[in-house]
Amino acid sequence: MIEISNLSKNYGQVQALNSASFSVRKGEVVGLLGPNGAGKTTLMKIMTGFLGPDSGNAVIDGHNIVKESLLVQEVIGYLPENAPLYPELSVQSYLKMIADLRRIPKSNQPVLLSRAIRNIGLENHLTRPISHLSKGYRQRVGLASAILHQPRVLILDEPTAGLDPTQIIGVRSLIRKLSEHSTILLSTHILSEVEAVCDRVVILLNGEVKADAKLDELDSHTEIVLLLENQSQNVSDELKSVKGVASVSSSNSPDGIEYRVSPVNNQDLRSAISSLVQKHKWSLLELRRDVRTLETVFNELVSSTKNSAQPESGTPS
Repeated sequence: MIEISNLSKNYGQVQALNSASFSVRKGEVVGLLGPNGAGKTTLMKIMTGFLGPDSGNAVIDGHNIVKESLLVQEVIGYLPENAPLYPELSVQSYLKMIADLRRIPKSNQPVLLSRAIRNIGLENHLTRPISHLSKGYRQRVGLASAILHQPRVLILDEPTAGLDPTQIIGVRSLIRKLSEHSTILLSTHILSEVEAVCDRVVILLNGEVKADAKLDELDSHTEIVLLLENQSQNVSDELKSVKGVASVSSSNSPDGIEYRVSPVNNQDLRSAISSLVQKHKWSLLELRRDVRTLETVFNELVSSTKNSAQPESGTPS
């Protein structure tokens, strides 16, 4: 449904996107994760036709974003971080205006309006001016306008930004419900947001795609961490001799020497390593399994990327 190919975009001397590429299959909920200034909003504005790329291309539902931008806008729903609402209008009047702007036939509007209002939970707020709504409900109005025409692709930029915990839970529940009918790309800088609603994550740093994986794949690799108080001879060789050990690495830590043991097929080798520790009477401080999580992957990428948090001063992010 979404194919991003080598997209690049500069704002003067600032490179917001650098040959970004990834794809999203039909029915997926993909999280676009990155710190503020990583290029997420710039990418989404290009995908929705608000900006043109300097190079590269994107295809959404078979339509080229450069050559067929109007066709792309017909098949997508877009909720920017700050939804462009008209505060003086009532919820009902605003959604009716969006239906007219979308050129939805008058005969179809009652059904589509009713469906969007019901799915988003706005039934009891239709006559209220948007200015009188809480931020959570204003976000719901933005979502309702984005799904009104039943888009095949839904693009959400920081959909829970500024919401309180209760509102965040509500919006996450809505996103999961909407994923039953739409392919969703969700931009965020919050790890828990991706873990709560997404099937897959694309990590963007300094305008470059640094990782692209299913969430369950991130938990597929575990290591055994062995922390010894003092340096002992031949520890690495002894660990490598344990059946099921694929590799061993070591590094200094503030408390001693840390050994990381990668097992074959994610076996739990703690019992075997514990027996080895007792046999050689090593001074043990810690022995544990270390599961590779989204947070682990993200922190590793950030720490290994120079200037990963470079802001796009004065430009969209």
